[in-house]
Amino acid sequence: MSASTLYEYAVVRLVPRVEREEFVNIGVLLYCRKQRYAELLYFVDEERCCLLSKEIDFSLIYAHLQSMHHICKGNKEGGALAQLDQTERFRWLTAKRSTLIQCSAVHPGLCVDAEETHRQLLEKLVL
Repeated sequence: MSASTLYEYAVVRLVPRVEREEFVNIGVLLYCRKQRYAELLYFVDEERCCLLSKEIDFSLIYAHLQSMHHICKGNKEGGALAQLDQTERFRWLTAKRSTLIQCSAVHPGLCVDAEETHRQLLEKLVL
């Protein structure tokens, strides 16, 4: 049996009208230092999001999510932020913001397989 290891995750939220503080969960950022795993998984249910606001620019939302993905993975498309180490990138992505896309507080857990745990969290918290 494999040993469990610590991971951290935050739920990514779409907040179409920040002043109303209403949101839809659209993704999960997960970081597991021991397994060198850092990834953003997301699914945007556009119909559900439009219930909060009919004026959402989804091309902008997808561009932001793609940028977050590049930063998380350390891809050159993520710019200077992607050059930070994995822990710093996760901390930067999950920092508190008052913007269209926000993250929940960071939550810890234990897992054997970070990738599998990540998929399970996406199913439970977003889909």
